[in-house]
Amino acid sequence: MQKLSSDTVGALGDQVGAPRYDRTAVRPGIVHFGVGGFHRAHQAMYLDRLMNDGKALDWGICGVGVLPQDRRMDDVMSAQDSLYTLVLKHPDGTLEPRVIGSIVDYLFAPDDPEAVLARMADPATRIVSLTITEGGYNVHQVTGELDTSDEGLAADLEPGATPVSVFGFVIEALARRRAAGVPPFTVMSCDNIPGNGQVARKMLTSFARLKDPELADWIEREVRFPNSMVDRITPVTADADREALAEHFGIEDGWPVVCEPFTQWVLEDDFGGDRPPYEEVGVQLVEDVEPYELMKLRLLNASHQALCYLGYLAGYRYAHEVCQDKLFVDFLLAYMDEEGTPTLPPVPGVDLDRYKQQLIERFANPEVRDTLARLCAESSDRIPKWLLPVVREQLAADRGIDRAALVVAAWARYAEGTDEQGEPIEVVDRLRDKLVERAQHNREEPLVFVSDPDLFGDLAQDERFVRAYTSALSSLHERGARATLEALAAD
Repeated sequence: MQKLSSDTVGALGDQVGAPRYDRTAVRPGIVHFGVGGFHRAHQAMYLDRLMNDGKALDWGICGVGVLPQDRRMDDVMSAQDSLYTLVLKHPDGTLEPRVIGSIVDYLFAPDDPEAVLARMADPATRIVSLTITEGGYNVHQVTGELDTSDEGLAADLEPGATPVSVFGFVIEALARRRAAGVPPFTVMSCDNIPGNGQVARKMLTSFARLKDPELADWIEREVRFPNSMVDRITPVTADADREALAEHFGIEDGWPVVCEPFTQWVLEDDFGGDRPPYEEVGVQLVEDVEPYELMKLRLLNASHQALCYLGYLAGYRYAHEVCQDKLFVDFLLAYMDEEGTPTLPPVPGVDLDRYKQQLIERFANPEVRDTLARLCAESSDRIPKWLLPVVREQLAADRGIDRAALVVAAWARYAEGTDEQGEPIEVVDRLRDKLVERAQHNREEPLVFVSDPDLFGDLAQDERFVRAYTSALSSLHERGARATLEALAAD
């Protein structure tokens, strides 16, 4: 058994891929906020590919954690010299491990915020990238403006405050670079939100304007925020994954990453200065990301929402279980064909029919073991961005919404906190208390859940939506998820 570190990585055996480059020669060029499973399965992996080709050695990643729970990542990265194992889980059960070396440093911001700012202000840092979740951009779900109610943002707006939030660090670092005459870094969002670069620009600039209007003007003129679309199913690492890595490959890794074989990254080629040659390792560099982004958000991400609540209520606990059930598969494909796809612009170079079939195949991979609980988490940040735009566009075009409305109703039913077998549901959401309190009154007040204007705007006043939603919610209460899908399929 080898405990993963720089000293042991060379002795892991032929079954395990390892960096072919000298990591001591890698210099940080990217600061990344939000070093979780997805970043390590995706952006860091692409850079590792480049480095294995002898390229981008001045584009090493310095990871940064700002949340209390990020201390665990700090501990693991410190113990393992920032190395970790990425394990591809193939549908036939084959495990394909590779040690990734592109992250060369990790900083836990609460311990030393000045070290983070110094790294970000360093001219060698040319990109600051983000995987801070949909909620990390502080967007008001209805107005689309900056929501300053977050405690971290409020603290960072105080004069002379030491940053505690991602926004605070980014804006203070840009202020320092401006004052020193250093060109700004590019801010590269890699989160699942429509127009992620545009959203990052708007929210960060709005925040800067509250602190220093002249700095905000400079950011608007000088800082680039490329849009991107990112895709790779990356479930939460389980103890069984650590045990399998130890048993089959002799690696002791405190926090490996497991994911599906598929990966995609579509990136707008809009950088303020240098960038890694991403296109040489499979990244699609394009002028307009939006068609690809909408395809992914409204087909893949919205379909995850379409399967997770209904599947959980029906008794399933994993995505692959749901997608091995023909009733659910037919529902997902019908949603994608009849409601999601009509809202999409043409997607250059993509066969949408093949893409949708491929999504089902990916969801059905039994080895990934993606939990429905993970997909159901933080719904208040996901449904408004991924599914409600489909509802609104379909309503505006006088097209069908029955399936999307059923998904919203299933979320409301899930938020009641018990499944159809009477077992408790742990609702994980930053708005959990409000959601659960509303959902508790679903039976006597069928519109109570969707009457929250901060999440649903005026949908509760739309007669077509109300009719479809209340019918679906009533069916879920009276007949359950499976019978509701059967009735929908029979219509």
